[in-house]
Amino acid sequence: MNKRLVILNIVGLAPRHFERPELIPNLVALARRGVMRPMKPSFPAVTCSVQATLLTGQPPSVHGIVGNGWFDRENFEVKFWDQPAALVQAPRLWDLLPEKKTAVLFWQNSMFINADIVVTPRPLHTDAGLVQWCYSKPAGYYEKLQTEIGGFKLQNYWGPVAGLGSSRWIAQAARLTWQREQPDLMLVYLPHLDYSSQKLRPDQPAALREIDKIVGELLPELGDAGVLVCSEYALTPVTGALFPNRQLRAAGLLRVREIAGKEYLDFELSDAFAVVDHQIAHIYCKPGKIEAARRALPEVEFTNIAHSRAGELIAVAPVDKWFAYYWWEDWGKAPEFAFTVDIHRKPGYDPCELWFDYRRMARTFRLATGTNPAQVKSSHGRVDADPRNWGVFLSDAPMELPESFAATDFAPAVQRHFSEIGC
Repeated sequence: MNKRLVILNIVGLAPRHFERPELIPNLVALARRGVMRPMKPSFPAVTCSVQATLLTGQPPSVHGIVGNGWFDRENFEVKFWDQPAALVQAPRLWDLLPEKKTAVLFWQNSMFINADIVVTPRPLHTDAGLVQWCYSKPAGYYEKLQTEIGGFKLQNYWGPVAGLGSSRWIAQAARLTWQREQPDLMLVYLPHLDYSSQKLRPDQPAALREIDKIVGELLPELGDAGVLVCSEYALTPVTGALFPNRQLRAAGLLRVREIAGKEYLDFELSDAFAVVDHQIAHIYCKPGKIEAARRALPEVEFTNIAHSRAGELIAVAPVDKWFAYYWWEDWGKAPEFAFTVDIHRKPGYDPCELWFDYRRMARTFRLATGTNPAQVKSSHGRVDADPRNWGVFLSDAPMELPESFAATDFAPAVQRHFSEIGC
């Protein structure tokens, strides 16, 4: 068994994709050399939460990453896509394997971690505008990569032109990091299938071929390293959105403040509001208002996560729907961030940012993103009953694995890899 190990996180890769081997020949070849299992995601099946589960072996009730965002009750603010390592309240692989030299490329909550090498997007907002930048460790490592492969383009990672370019850049950075820095363990995040599935449809042949080609080009550069492939979740088709904040407002539970003619969610005075995240929504309720909130959302299921960051209720959308954060009915009163890529101020993930609004751009002569939920072709967040629609665990070498494999089994499997080779 190889001493050095690379983990490729190909988000959106599903067991059902291996039923079409002609679309992903490089990944299929890896699976035939070793072993592949459907990997049941932890709930909620969204990026930050499942990544924390994969790397800790613990559920969200323990590690505290209850979604891509949550409501900070102390500061009365919604936090989305925050990156500090301390938000994860359990040791991760680089903490569990402290003797290993570890490189972490583009995984979430990776700022200030105990890994030796880190690269993650961190644009700087200045008076002169946005500075496209990545946080890196050691300091200056991103700038070193930049001189060789060019800067990382944030527009390829978020917004209407997000797509293949970001995965190509990350793979190039991985190649250089592996060859020159010689880590024992390298974790690489490749997001291409996530974008293409939401914008076009899941299982799109062109996107599967494109990500498989990136894998095929990277593998020879890894030498005799062991390779694990994982995916956090699969995406499934949706036919439209639900609007829990509008429903809570109609029930008299959500309140807004009108400022300069625009409506903003009033976290202080609302009895209940939703922080939405693909197919799940954290419903934050004041004491005594939980049942009223439940009644206001009759078409959804409810569950909970036993952690202080979670909502008093967690709504789960029907299988063919997702949740949009909008609370206004009059688009003239929509906040200005509704029409932009603004991943931190919106109280929820907004897949409509993946489109341009050309009509609005023609009227305003300003860049504008989409606001039509009907454009979104697929989503995730639920944990499907069918293992074909789970994530994937794939090893290029035989491993002893349980027949039923879950995201909480991933970190222990990596630890076993190193213990079995006596390192």
